[in-house]
Amino acid sequence: MNKSLNKLNLKLLKYIMVVFDSIYVHPLPSNHRFPMEKYDLLHRQLIYEGTINENDVIQPASIEISNVERVHCPNYLEDLISLNITPRAQRKTGFVHSQKLIERELTIMEGTRMATEIAIQTNIAFNIAGGTHHAFHERGEGFCLLNDQVIASKWLLHKKLVASILIIDLDVHQGNGTAALCANEPEIFTFSMHGKNNYPLKKEKSNLDIELED
Repeated sequence: MNKSLNKLNLKLLKYIMVVFDSIYVHPLPSNHRFPMEKYDLLHRQLIYEGTINENDVIQPASIEISNVERVHCPNYLEDLISLNITPRAQRKTGFVHSQKLIERELTIMEGTRMATEIAIQTNIAFNIAGGTHHAFHERGEGFCLLNDQVIASKWLLHKKLVASILIIDLDVHQGNGTAALCANEPEIFTFSMHGKNNYPLKKEKSNLDIELED
């Protein structure tokens, strides 16, 4: 690494904060297609390459349910927390539900909320997990049970820390849950760039959608 990059890294260390907890890495069957280990690998890689150090890592707790209730249906939340989601609905999320999995989801939600608060107040910050853009008001799908982007956005607006929000979603899959949740939220502009023919087959309408050839 040359001297200029070293100086850049030293400068970034003063500003970048990362939210991470080992609960993000939930144990899955060996043949499961979701790459759960990516969260720990990213955390370790950032430290290994010197982008952050251990003092830049913040551990989240479980989110206050009132922050989730601004976005998600109370009946859905009750069923989720009490493990009463039907097997069919669980299959749509891609996970077998358990108390530990729900604890993981609530911790990820708080991680994103914390990262936005830190970013507003002091530093550049991000949550290593999150981006759960397939979660809708009353259901989850596509490895997403709750929508951290919208939960954090609604919290920022509720606290009057911002007047408007732009959600930029760059993924091969459209952020369909985010688009649906924000359809009647004039303070939140949703932009999704995704594969035209990829999941989900039925797309929602973001404020701006750019579809790319797969």
